[in-house]
Amino acid sequence: MKVAALADVKAHLSAYLDECENEGPIIITRNGKAAAVLLAPKDNDDLERLIVAHSRRFQALLAKSRKSIKAGKGVAHDEFWKAVKQSHQAKRLSQVRRKPKLGG
Repeated sequence: MKVAALADVKAHLSAYLDECENEGPIIITRNGKAAAVLLAPKDNDDLERLIVAHSRRFQALLAKSRKSIKAGKGVAHDEFWKAVKQSHQAKRLSQVRRKPKLGG
């Protein structure tokens, strides 16, 4: 993995982007200490995973959910998917009812 100073990355960002796409992540330093990582996602799914994995808000929600499940307040797998299916069907039904009739 390559390490580069922030000043050099700022001056040659395009070249560093090309390099991280081909060679992998680049650690960016400020005053000799790691400050950031330049990373090229493989695709949109990879980008989404990176964003979610480092989202403080999402991690807090996940921790709260895990705590709730440990306390016995979770929803069983089958119940969850049944509720999702019902919600999806209700949305679809409301969309069908709102469609205007043609020629009427």
